[in-house]
Amino acid sequence: MDSAWIAADWLGYLAASLTTLSFVPQALLTLRTREVHGISAAMYSVFTIGVALWLAYGWRLGEWPIIIANAVTLVLAVTILVTKLVVEWCSRRKPS
Repeated sequence: MDSAWIAADWLGYLAASLTTLSFVPQALLTLRTREVHGISAAMYSVFTIGVALWLAYGWRLGEWPIIIANAVTLVLAVTILVTKLVVEWCSRRKPS
């Protein structure tokens, strides 16, 4: 493997790290506050499916930057989505 491919891999790892880590504060805030009214369930559902497909794509290609980034992002996106759905479901079940 030549140095250009190695540099490209590191560029991929850096890009993947930054975009993936950008979800950590939102996931932590959502878990801590359970404040979800500003989060779109439809958007997060489509996003989560997209991330899962990117993960499958990376797996198929054997590209570790794509695999790792999307595996972590998928966990974070599912966490936010499930929290949104559970909080909304519980608030609908409470008597007014």
